[in-house]
Amino acid sequence: MKRWIKRLFIASILMILLGLGTIVGIYYHLKSDLPDVATIQDIKLQVPMKVFSIDGELLSQFGEKRRIPLKRDEVPEQLVNAFLATEDSRYYQHFGIDPIGIVRAAIVYASTGKAKQGASTITQQVARNFFLTREKTFVRKIKEIFIAIQIEQILSKDEILMLYLNKISLGHRSFGIGAAAQVYYGKSVDELTLPEMAVIAGLPKAPSSNNPIYSPTNAKARRNVVLMRMLDEKHITQAEYDEAREAPITGKYHGAEITLSAHYVAELAHKKLLQMYGKDRAYNNGYNVYTTINKKSQLAANQAALTNLHNYDKRHGYRGAIDVLWEAPSDNWTTEAILKKLKKEPSFADLQLAVVIEVNEQTVKVLSKKGKEIEQEISWDGLKWARPYISDSKQGRAPKLASDIVAVGELIWIRTVNEVLELSQYPDASTAFVSLNPQDGAITSMVGGFSFVQSKFNRVTQAERQVGSNIKPFLYSAALDNGYTLATLVNDAPINQWTGSAAWRPKNSPAIYDGPIRLRRALGQSKNVVSVRLVQDLGVDTVIEQLGKYGFDKEKIPKNNTIALGSASLSPLKLATGYAIIANGGYQVEPYVIERIEDAYGSVIYQATPKIVCKGCQDLYKQQAEDKKINNKYQHIDKNLCAISPISEDQIAQSVISPETAFLTRELLYSAIWGGGSWQHKTGWNGTGWRAGRALQRHDIGGKTGTTNDSKDAWFSGYVGNVVATSWVGFDNFNRNLGKASINKNLGKEQVSGGEFGGRTALPAWIEFMQKTALTTPAVKKERPNSISTARIDRETGLLTRQTDYTSLFEYFRSGTMPTEYIEPAETYEENFFDGNNNETGSTSSADNELF
Repeated sequence: MKRWIKRLFIASILMILLGLGTIVGIYYHLKSDLPDVATIQDIKLQVPMKVFSIDGELLSQFGEKRRIPLKRDEVPEQLVNAFLATEDSRYYQHFGIDPIGIVRAAIVYASTGKAKQGASTITQQVARNFFLTREKTFVRKIKEIFIAIQIEQILSKDEILMLYLNKISLGHRSFGIGAAAQVYYGKSVDELTLPEMAVIAGLPKAPSSNNPIYSPTNAKARRNVVLMRMLDEKHITQAEYDEAREAPITGKYHGAEITLSAHYVAELAHKKLLQMYGKDRAYNNGYNVYTTINKKSQLAANQAALTNLHNYDKRHGYRGAIDVLWEAPSDNWTTEAILKKLKKEPSFADLQLAVVIEVNEQTVKVLSKKGKEIEQEISWDGLKWARPYISDSKQGRAPKLASDIVAVGELIWIRTVNEVLELSQYPDASTAFVSLNPQDGAITSMVGGFSFVQSKFNRVTQAERQVGSNIKPFLYSAALDNGYTLATLVNDAPINQWTGSAAWRPKNSPAIYDGPIRLRRALGQSKNVVSVRLVQDLGVDTVIEQLGKYGFDKEKIPKNNTIALGSASLSPLKLATGYAIIANGGYQVEPYVIERIEDAYGSVIYQATPKIVCKGCQDLYKQQAEDKKINNKYQHIDKNLCAISPISEDQIAQSVISPETAFLTRELLYSAIWGGGSWQHKTGWNGTGWRAGRALQRHDIGGKTGTTNDSKDAWFSGYVGNVVATSWVGFDNFNRNLGKASINKNLGKEQVSGGEFGGRTALPAWIEFMQKTALTTPAVKKERPNSISTARIDRETGLLTRQTDYTSLFEYFRSGTMPTEYIEPAETYEENFFDGNNNETGSTSSADNELF
């Protein structure tokens, strides 16, 4: 007996030695094929790009994989326990491999000839995920073991565990537990309940088939297995197990946790990152992109642009239901069938789909897929606008009953306005809105269309449309640079320009002609024929050269007199940038949307260095250079001179329009808002943007309407303080015009009717935006250049006057351009005017407050 024991012992030793020798032999055989495991210390997880507002609101994320990397102390202990109990209960005891599991897998392989059994530890799964393929072969398994052992020698257990929890695929493009918590539950990991943790911990085995979105049944069965393993390992009590096991499966798909809707901005930043870093780095390096927009401005722009577009659409009539699902009273759909249909259909912007299930005298009941109540009621206030659409310029009779508008079984759009549910429709027309800071060009808000989901075409940056009268301030500035003053008279009379046998007859809109008219009033009332006369006098080349100073492409500007009426096509962003130059005193700023880029670790890898308006800075630099007080590139500038400090000299925006011309052009735009004259003495007149003055009651304001031929485009561009914005409304189809709307008898006196034009169609969005943004900031004080002086002139002739009544006014003049002739004899009246040094003589009026 002892002999057999001795022989068995010797045989065992020989088998062990043989096994070790085999393992050593296999290791050296495979050594050349094994990766350098030390590189795992430098591995960077593929993390998608995220785009934020300047104040940290998430706009979007881009990348093939959704991942939210976590640190060990950010993961709840019970979530770790759920994974360990299911995947590797002896994780903290073994050295990277589980011998029992390996023996079991080897027996199965030996008996079947197939590698069916797993038993991989978490470390082995890390080895496979980072260095190997998922093929089930004996050689791959051996490699996996060797790599796992090496990993355990390089990294700590917690480091290996976090590589696993952050790397593992958990379905629906979510990689790692952070992304899975967001995708399935819309939560961070520390907000998960025990049943939710168990669902996620059950996903590694079969993420595509066990996830709660694909199969709640499979997810529940796998979850209960995880809970049982947690109970077996004493991570939870029997009571916790029983309660969690009875919990329903609540997981559903959650997109990225977008906190601010600015899809067109996010896409602009996305494209810029692809240009800067290429697809692989942009999508996988975890860049955090901070844009220049801010939450307050973007929310205001979203609301203003969409509300304005809906209002335009509503006054032109209701175009009917999207579809008829059934015709009452037969074939009524069940609630379940309706909700299933609604679930499949997309929603756009602020619109939601609904199905009409009941029509009463002046109310309608609908089923919708959103809201606290699936069944909702639309009152008459939400229906009465919906008279039939006949054409863009013709509407049907106002409805009297709900049945005049909708029928049971119809699929319709609804939206909530001031907490009132109303019937709606997807607008046929389009819109664009953009705002920026004129001091550095930072884009503060952008709306590129009604819905990014429906159309990714960004009308702010990509659409070039004829600008109509929005061009006039720029060509008037050319006149101011070439001898004209705000008091210069230009003949406001019809023009007949013949070219061969063809006549060109530009007209005012409305067709009212006032004869000789001062330049200020001509711009304020947007006199078309005056603009044409200016171009004729200055010459097309001179005007185009001036437009080029505002950043407009001179090659794309029509080389004929039609530029006076806005035949040039520009994008809303280009137009807004031009107005920014007027607003900031004549300095060229470039619009930009990316403020900075941070890598996955929070280090800034890109910081915008925009051109900044810094009045007086160039002179200060010259003085400092002469005094040799500062030798390096970056200088400290007095904050009273410049908004940003310190600043490099090459960041100073260059002056492209003289301060005098910019000031006088702002005066023209002021009159386009506030008008002038004396209403008491019947000489008063409104500017085309009078609605803005009435609504905003600010005097640091200027702006201009714009309407193209046949009302195909409606514009308003302007500024309040240090906020510049452009609003546009039109059809993407160039053949359609904005038409006109008749009076709807169901609506009140405040309704808009008549033809569509800039002041009626685009301006309301601009006003609403400014009410929510610019009005919350202090007014900007008017800064008059030293070379600008004032004088009292006659309203009708623009000549100097000694009158002090309503027939006169104070006007601004560039040095050397003030009139020298008086309208009346000198001996008749006492002198009463401002001299060139802005010293008033013989008057108590203020030139800055005088109506023009």
